[in-house]
Amino acid sequence: MKFSESWLREWVNPAVTSDELAHQITMAGLEVDDVDPVAGEFTGVVVGEVVECGQHPDADKLRVTKINVGGDELLDIVCGAPNCRQGIKVAVATVGAVLPGNFKIKKAKLRGQPSHGMLCSFTELGIDVESDGIMELPLDAVIGTDFRDFLSLNDVTIDVDLTANRADCLSIKGMAREVGVLNRAEVCEPTIESVKATIENKVSVSIEAPEACARYLGRVVRNVNVKAESPLWMQEKLRRSGIRSIDPIVDITNYILLEQGQPMHAFDLSKIEGGIVARMAKQGEKLTLLDGNEAELNDDTLVIADHAQALAIAGIFGGEYSGVNADTTDVLLEAAFFSPDAIRGRARRYGLHTDSSHRFERGVDPEQQYKAMERATQLLLEICGGEAGEIVGQESTEHLPKANSINLRRSKLDNLIGHVIPSDDVVEILTRLGCSVETTESGWNATSPSWRFDIQIEEDLVEEVARIYGYNNIPDQAPAANLVMNNYKEANLPLKRVRDLLVDRGYYEAITYSFVEPEQQKLVVPGVEPIILPFPISADMSAMRLSLITGLLNTVVYNQKRQQPRVRLFESGLRFIPEQAAENGIRQEVMLAGVIAGARSEDHWDIETNTVDFFDLKGDLEAVLELTANELSFRFVAAKHPALHPGQSAAIEVDGKVVGHIGTVHPELERKFGLNGRTIVFEIEWDAINTRVIPEAAPVSKFPANRRDIAVIVAEDVNADEVVRACRETSNELITASSLFDVYKGKGVEEGHKSLAIALTLQSPEKTLEENDISEAVNAVVAVVKEKFGAQLRD
Repeated sequence: MKFSESWLREWVNPAVTSDELAHQITMAGLEVDDVDPVAGEFTGVVVGEVVECGQHPDADKLRVTKINVGGDELLDIVCGAPNCRQGIKVAVATVGAVLPGNFKIKKAKLRGQPSHGMLCSFTELGIDVESDGIMELPLDAVIGTDFRDFLSLNDVTIDVDLTANRADCLSIKGMAREVGVLNRAEVCEPTIESVKATIENKVSVSIEAPEACARYLGRVVRNVNVKAESPLWMQEKLRRSGIRSIDPIVDITNYILLEQGQPMHAFDLSKIEGGIVARMAKQGEKLTLLDGNEAELNDDTLVIADHAQALAIAGIFGGEYSGVNADTTDVLLEAAFFSPDAIRGRARRYGLHTDSSHRFERGVDPEQQYKAMERATQLLLEICGGEAGEIVGQESTEHLPKANSINLRRSKLDNLIGHVIPSDDVVEILTRLGCSVETTESGWNATSPSWRFDIQIEEDLVEEVARIYGYNNIPDQAPAANLVMNNYKEANLPLKRVRDLLVDRGYYEAITYSFVEPEQQKLVVPGVEPIILPFPISADMSAMRLSLITGLLNTVVYNQKRQQPRVRLFESGLRFIPEQAAENGIRQEVMLAGVIAGARSEDHWDIETNTVDFFDLKGDLEAVLELTANELSFRFVAAKHPALHPGQSAAIEVDGKVVGHIGTVHPELERKFGLNGRTIVFEIEWDAINTRVIPEAAPVSKFPANRRDIAVIVAEDVNADEVVRACRETSNELITASSLFDVYKGKGVEEGHKSLAIALTLQSPEKTLEENDISEAVNAVVAVVKEKFGAQLRD
């Protein structure tokens, strides 16, 4: 709803500034989107009269004028507007005036003729009105009046974004009521007197769809002058509300829509055959609209028709055939109440959205149609002349909205607001809102006014009381809650951290069922009888899973069948192991599992396409283990697993206990599951990795580190990782790190043996190491590996 502040203050004028008014409206729940000036910034513009107007001697499109602005002398001004002529009142920018854009008016000569000012158009004064020439002001405009005062341009437009339930504020009348309630100010409505009928002409009205049209009023007005000009005050009020002036009859109906909130329509009386009928459209019935487009109507659309054809889509858009035009002399004014359900959605169906449909689909006051008709008739007779007949109408009382009677309990009000509002204030607020209020034992009974049909339940009254009382007047009170902090150990590794890591490494999290197919389960975990459900969902979901791998492998197959060449998945969840000693005979363990298959990386022109292998998944799992800050305690030990490929599988041990497995899926298992190509999996107990080592601060040595490389020959069956660990775990404190960087078999190395190249890092926190210190430490390492593994230094 867009309106000018000055128009609102004609109805209610609280002692607040424009900014305070906008803030007040917003805090009442009617959000103000914009507050904009109605015209550009300018000074020095006054009302003038064209006393003389003649052709410029040296320019066909220029006129030389003499303008009376109330001064001692007439002003010579050269003007190029085609509508400039003698006798009209105009807006004159005198010498020294400053127009929008900091454009200053100076004395000048145009083609040799002096020009001491400028005759202004709407655009030149920053007023959003389309025009082909200069402004033509009413003949009663007082010469010399400051133009800003003449049009009340020291004004702003306020654009309020209303929620769908506040259709009562889609008018100046509704906004004035709201502002009056907020400020305890009196609302002064314009006097609306009944217009006496001076002619006997009338049109019969019939309602065939009372559930959609509960009231319809019509009034004949004859001998109107549709070529009359809408008064400037009306044009300005429409403009400041975002509506363009068209002709006086359309302007009047738009004015009533904005002022009263009642959409109206005017028909050309000569085009109506018989009488008016409010009925549902016939399926496929066609109607050419005012914009020239043809609409094919559905049978759930309400139309206003005569005895021959449809004339308009009720409450939405008029028809071209019966529309008012320049030749119209007699009109039929319409004011009706259409049910919101009959209008809602119909405009969008036909690609329309009008100010009328916007209001009707939200609901209009069912008691204002007669007032709106009288107000429109007053204005029409004042502006266009003519003679009015009596109001003819028909209504269905049972289909008109009824006032809602609602009980408001004091306990409910206090509990929802969290603050006790004095009873006198509650009654006053509800009364100012237009409700009829009665005090009861438990609180109050309020009957909503006709324009507030959105007030239907007790909570609506609570909201209204709190809103008008002022949310900012309700004290802030912290809720009382007995909160207990959960025990949390810093050493706990959150599962979310592991999930995030795997996602960062290109994995997707899978969530599979805890129930699996028993035969598939035996392939993955043979020798353990699973728990069979007595009433399974289906035969292939009848066993409680002993491992997460079964579900992940089926998920891989599902993706591969849908042309996914690269699959990387992980899952965390429970496995269920039968155990007599456990509660209910089931031991539940949280497991973390992962699977990869297909290409190592996404297709790329600069990267060779390779298939994933054991070490790809091992590297990802090692990254997870590094989150524990205790990755050295985990060991990958070659081991056999019935579901994994011999020689390409390992057990994951920590402190000598097997906590998981990793490896390539057995070829036989690949075939039975339907896997396409090599698939590598891991599964590890969550309890083995959910605790991390808390870092402890330690001084950084300021002395340089040294590296020494040794090559030792050991038997081929000796595990290289054990040799590297032995080097690192030597009792010599100077050895800070050891790593394997080469393995060699061949010439120079005895058959059945291998050469391991190990890099040793040595550093002291106390001094720079000398060669003797380094040699002693390296010799100590060589002695340890010789003793444990029979290793010999390679020449």
